[in-house]
Amino acid sequence: MMENNIVIDLTDVSVFQGHNLILSDVDIKIKRGEFVYLIGQTGSGKSSLLKTLYGELFLEKGSGNIADFDLTTLTPKQVPFLRRKLGIVFQDFQLLTDRSVFDNLHFVLEATGWTNEVDMKVRINEVFEEVGLSTKGFKMPHELSGGEQQRVVIARALLNRPEIILADEPTGNLDPKVSDDIMNLLIQISQRDASVLMATHDYRIIQKFPGRILKCENGTVKETASVSAV
Repeated sequence: MMENNIVIDLTDVSVFQGHNLILSDVDIKIKRGEFVYLIGQTGSGKSSLLKTLYGELFLEKGSGNIADFDLTTLTPKQVPFLRRKLGIVFQDFQLLTDRSVFDNLHFVLEATGWTNEVDMKVRINEVFEEVGLSTKGFKMPHELSGGEQQRVVIARALLNRPEIILADEPTGNLDPKVSDDIMNLLIQISQRDASVLMATHDYRIIQKFPGRILKCENGTVKETASVSAV
């Protein structure tokens, strides 16, 4: 069982892709409500670390807990239950293109065990309101701008009231103004008690929205105050 205010706790962790060692000697503690950047050059291990946290890569060495799930004993059957406690935001949206944005979110609720249609509609409308899309539910994904699509992705991530948001380059395909809007939204989410761990290589974002910084470099992850050579 994790300490009450610690939602991610990794100790002496090694991250593998197949037989390839990507990161080693990783020690990370993230508290409830923290906003944390994960930086590093392309190929430095940011995405692999996030994949370990949400159960796409299994933890083979070290000890790790996230949202009260023990990553060292996590089984494939447990992964869906872990992901219900996480919100995952991808750079490439991964929306269902043949369904309205409302139906995209409805699909997620059904897949995570919701059955009451009234409750589902209420929850979908709540998260649309939270991300500023309360009039867009009937739209198809291709009818939305990139920033609006990313807001749908964030709304989808919020559906099950996650303890942690894992965001992988969420502003990577967006222009600076839209990126700032998404950042403000993610920071607001962290201030309402969901921790946010955000992988990025956007130096401008980190300068404009200061936060705690973890850097993937030389095969491990270290706390840093510097954002040079992102």
